[in-house]
Amino acid sequence: MGDDAKAQLQALREELQTLKSQGQNGGFETVSNVSQLTTGNLKARRQLKGHFGKVYAMHWAGAGSSEELVSASQDGKLIVWNAQSTLKKQAIPLRSSWVMTCAFEQDKNQMVACGGLDNLCSIYKIEAESTTVTRASKELQAHDGYLSCCRFIGSDHIITSSGDSTCMYWDIERSEVLKSFTDHNGDVMSVAINPNDKNTFISGSCDATCKLWDIRQQQCVSTFTGHESDINAVSFFPSGMAFGTGSDDSSCRLYDLRCYQEVNTFMSDRILCGITSVAFSKSGRLLIGGYDDFSTHCWDTLKANPGNPAFSNEKGHGHENRVSCLGVSSDGTALCTGSWDTLLKVYA
Repeated sequence: MGDDAKAQLQALREELQTLKSQGQNGGFETVSNVSQLTTGNLKARRQLKGHFGKVYAMHWAGAGSSEELVSASQDGKLIVWNAQSTLKKQAIPLRSSWVMTCAFEQDKNQMVACGGLDNLCSIYKIEAESTTVTRASKELQAHDGYLSCCRFIGSDHIITSSGDSTCMYWDIERSEVLKSFTDHNGDVMSVAINPNDKNTFISGSCDATCKLWDIRQQQCVSTFTGHESDINAVSFFPSGMAFGTGSDDSSCRLYDLRCYQEVNTFMSDRILCGITSVAFSKSGRLLIGGYDDFSTHCWDTLKANPGNPAFSNEKGHGHENRVSCLGVSSDGTALCTGSWDTLLKVYA
């Protein structure tokens, strides 16, 4: 590329940045008469006890089985729970105990997936009549690094992210990579599927950026910046028009896909640790984050620069170790948190 072309490219970049800055002319500070948010009734209703190692991941089932969830622990077990009765429906022994993620298939609720330092995405079929699953039905192998996150797209496809800086879109039945997404410059830690458009998903990476992808284009649609450190978690807003993030820079952020911009930041001077996981309430009013300091904080997404969470569940009132994962049930009635203290707690 010649010097003239480089100069033109730089000028275009500066012009684009100027236009973006001009577009940032409104935000949540313009919202008035926002009703006071009350979360005083959010209490621990159930405790899921059965793991003997650090719980690293959990994921709720889809709408047809909104009381069920799957959890993964470094005791080498994948457990499918009924969160209402606290009973274990299935306990699946894993070939590798170094598991980092798990996922529940959302359409038929008949499969779960997991992966970790074995670089594999292992998929297990679960059946109502059987309580014992010993072998993976599929093992998806192509990543060159640890598997950090996986999410089903229907019952035939799955998206995986990895420490090799890529995401992959798989055909489960054929155990084949259909598309690879390679624009990140650091470990990809989390992915989230758009709830209203299964062709698009968000990824968060250790390069401190999030990227919006379109499976049909096999390329990055947009890159979102703002965080100053690793992004550990991403979650879509219920409408699919925005998404939330959690980072090692001690902040959660809200980005809007319609303006391709950050629209709110959730942080506090007294919160100095990283965020491991994020999820939205059913309405989207709450953004819930799990933190390294054993706490869970709920932020009011309508308040501009809130400064303090709307609700906090701190050490002594919740978990006794790092909150490693959390999620809201598909019907929006329950929040589950998982921790390195080996427990899962269900709040409602």
